[in-house]
Amino acid sequence: MDEKDMKRYMKGTTTVGIVCSDGVVVGADSRATMDTFIASTEARKVWSIDSNLAMTIAGAVGDAQEIIRILKIQNEIYKMNESRPMSPKSAATLLSIILQENKMMPFYVQLIVAGVDDDNKGYVYNLDALGGFTEEKFTSTGSGSLTALGYLEETYKPTLTIKDGIKVAARALSIAMRRDSATGNNITVASITKANGYVEYTGKELEKATAQK
Repeated sequence: MDEKDMKRYMKGTTTVGIVCSDGVVVGADSRATMDTFIASTEARKVWSIDSNLAMTIAGAVGDAQEIIRILKIQNEIYKMNESRPMSPKSAATLLSIILQENKMMPFYVQLIVAGVDDDNKGYVYNLDALGGFTEEKFTSTGSGSLTALGYLEETYKPTLTIKDGIKVAARALSIAMRRDSATGNNITVASITKANGYVEYTGKELEKATAQK
């Protein structure tokens, strides 16, 4: 696989991040593509960094995996020095600096960093490949993001709970899967709250969570 192929690999995807009244929810599909070829149906795009912190990835798989490794290592160093994990804003700021410093040979990624801070509030940040980042109440990345964002725009409310946020995230991803050929296969949704930390839902667990009234 040459550099041109690597730049295309796994660009087709949809990830979402939602701030809820009691935490945050993130989610993604599991299809990795290389042009029209489906390279994998089990690509992991939702990652736990710590009990209070998660990220989603879109872009070149090698670049995304390196960013995950960097953030996990930096979080462990931070915990040794501060006796607590990094805050969502600190993690987003660190990644913004790393991406900006490498803009001449950029990481081909689009990231969502989400988590809960000491104030018990949820935070979601959207980062581009050059290090630009914005704080959002809801966001989406990848080739199916426009479709997902349309649904999120209509559905999002500041009073949305984690329970409902899981359903909204799953629904947004399902809609993107129907309209974007590079988004597909399985859905993974994760919630983060101060009380329960990072909890991931896939398969039957996700079906059960989205079926609850």
